[in-house]
Amino acid sequence: MNPSRTGGGLLSALIIGVVALMIIPLPAPVLDFLLSINVALAVTLLLTTILSTRSLDMASFPSLLLIATLFRLALNVSSTRLILTTGSAGSVIEAFGSFVVGGSIIVGLVVFLILVIIQFVVITNGASRVAEVGARFTLDAMPGKQMAIDADLGAGLIDEETARTRRQDISQEADFYGAMDGASKFVKGDAIAGVLITVINLVGGMVIGVVEQGMGFGAAVDNFSRLTVGDGLVTQVPALLISIASGIIVTRAAGGSDLGSDIAAQIGAQHEALRYGGIAVIGLGVAPGLPFVPLAAVGGTMIFMSRRLARRPPLPVDAEGLEPEAAPDPDEAELLAGEIRPEPLGLELSVDMVDLVDPTVGGDLLDRVRALRRKLALELGLIIPAVHTRDNLDLLPGEYTILVHGVEMARGRAPAGHVLVISDRLDELPGPIETEPVFGLPAKWLPIEQRVVAETGEATIIDRPSVITTHLAEVVRVNAPDLLSRQEVKDLVELVRQTDPAVVDELVGSDLTIAELQRVLQELLAEGVPIRDIVRIIDVVGEQGRITRNVRDLTESVRAALGPSISARNATADGMLPVLTIDPVLEHDLLASLRETNNGGLDFQLEPDVLQAVIAAFRTKVNEVEQRGLSPVVLTSRPLRRPLRSLLALTEIQAPVLSMEELGSQVKVETQGLVALTPEALPQSTRMIST
Repeated sequence: MNPSRTGGGLLSALIIGVVALMIIPLPAPVLDFLLSINVALAVTLLLTTILSTRSLDMASFPSLLLIATLFRLALNVSSTRLILTTGSAGSVIEAFGSFVVGGSIIVGLVVFLILVIIQFVVITNGASRVAEVGARFTLDAMPGKQMAIDADLGAGLIDEETARTRRQDISQEADFYGAMDGASKFVKGDAIAGVLITVINLVGGMVIGVVEQGMGFGAAVDNFSRLTVGDGLVTQVPALLISIASGIIVTRAAGGSDLGSDIAAQIGAQHEALRYGGIAVIGLGVAPGLPFVPLAAVGGTMIFMSRRLARRPPLPVDAEGLEPEAAPDPDEAELLAGEIRPEPLGLELSVDMVDLVDPTVGGDLLDRVRALRRKLALELGLIIPAVHTRDNLDLLPGEYTILVHGVEMARGRAPAGHVLVISDRLDELPGPIETEPVFGLPAKWLPIEQRVVAETGEATIIDRPSVITTHLAEVVRVNAPDLLSRQEVKDLVELVRQTDPAVVDELVGSDLTIAELQRVLQELLAEGVPIRDIVRIIDVVGEQGRITRNVRDLTESVRAALGPSISARNATADGMLPVLTIDPVLEHDLLASLRETNNGGLDFQLEPDVLQAVIAAFRTKVNEVEQRGLSPVVLTSRPLRRPLRSLLALTEIQAPVLSMEELGSQVKVETQGLVALTPEALPQSTRMIST
């Protein structure tokens, strides 16, 4: 049996049955049973909203609110029919009319009116306003939240399935608050209907009792007033509970546990407030005219609770988070050896950023770092070392540093209680303009309370963990060659041996060492070439190793074998590779100027003015292509590729350099320009080697 079809059928039958209650007369025992169900339903909805961890856990609450309101009004109609026709309404209403109000009709009416005022004026009015504001701000914030999800997905912090789930949550949240805005009107109407039904029961019952049933006026007033007040109370109490539930669910902020646990934890963390509050309450008891005993008892209890909470041990932090401060034996040799050895990759946080690595308060930085390691492994083919995270008392509040082999490679800010805003309209937001650490974009750290203001301005909102992990990813990409240790290369070789033993045997037969293979892999990573295809890389290195042991020549051979994937990485989405070619005369002169350096490499031996003119020519052409929205690739011959790439990297010209052998057949090469030196570009006092 399909549960969804069963549930849909039961709900349809329930709604039809509720409508039928307004038409079909009910005997008193059945009405008692249904009134008891109404009370149980209200209590269940209230407890469910209190124990839920977020609003979307009760996404069906607006529909439940409509059904509960309809059910309660149907019971009002049934009870009114029973009261006016028989002069009685069952034991439940009799109990509320006699026992709850103490037999006093005036007291019952006053209590009923107070409940209506509390529900209509206070709870329902406030909940309706919160739902209205929440719906508007949720809809306004949707573009910014979607952009933040896209940014996390692009940075590799989440996968496609998680991004899809988050987008669905955002859509459901907007639908929920919009539905709650409308559903709150049901509760308002219910309160008004309750007052009108009570007046009708009271007046109509007295008229029917005197005219049709022959009762005396006093007896009619006593009987029908008691039943009317009982009927109003027995339906108004559940209505009040559901109103409270609707108010809780629209004011519920997302948390890691239920509402009661969140309140207890948050108030318990402020033990000083309890202590000062207890002292203030005891001070009131000392004031003349005020009762000392109850105030002193309450104040003393508050002070006692604050002391108990202050002695509570701090919540434990994830073992992968902060480094333990105390060690069993600080002079132990193994401990000293571990302390003096720098970690390959480290992340240091200021003291006020410890919450980012504490899962008990919602810190998910460590989980994001783990996800980042997996993403970089798939991207680069390099399993980066575990990120050693610790606090650093020397850092300023909100600062963090990223270290590679104990050396600080990057430093950034992520102040507590703030989010990073990237927008074209930063001048409209408060605070100083800073530079985003990865892409160098202007940005501002905005207090999280003003996030909604920034989201309405079509800004990109990035939270603190995302800023840190994105910065960490960029540092890893830049320093990937240094993070590839010899042991990791050996582990890669052993993995290849398990699947392709012949390839490893070829490498061993060429007499190449692990160190030489490591240098080849580092050369590839330095130019942004992934080493995921490690089997082919080892195959080429083993084959060419019988001819040469020159690492640069081995690297160029590997690049030629990986050419299709290299050119594909630099191509556009439709397979177009935008290239800049070099004037044959300039290429000939550059080749003629190559000289071997002391370390076995090649370098250009040109007059300084000529070298500056060459650099300017490349920079001009690269900028022209980038202004057209393309990322150009410089195409040259194989002997010239490596020294030219080194020259452009040294002068911060961000353009990959590919040789002709690296062009894959799957890409469409489109020439975007020709790099050449005109006579006007050269200083008059210099000329090229060949003319």
